[in-house]
Amino acid sequence: MDSISRLCAWFERKSVGQWHEDRGIKIDTIDNPGWSMKADLAGTGLQDKEFPEIRVERSQHDWFVARRNDQAFEAFGGPMNLNKMIECFLAWTE
Repeated sequence: MDSISRLCAWFERKSVGQWHEDRGIKIDTIDNPGWSMKADLAGTGLQDKEFPEIRVERSQHDWFVARRNDQAFEAFGGPMNLNKMIECFLAWTE
């Protein structure tokens, strides 16, 4: 299964009860250019799970950062790194 399908499956599993009404996953663009991703963790089994920050900087357009920020997973990356950001999140959740 590809990373988008796996992310959809994770979201579907978490969309029980009120979680999906107050929380969710946001993917947006940033002006570097690149991507940002935020997944709310409150109310999931991940809300207290440790996540060491990851930083990869290969070039001006090939970079990637992932971290926990309070009750959220956040990732930022270059224009071709969205899949890497999603894969990093999914590897941590599985």
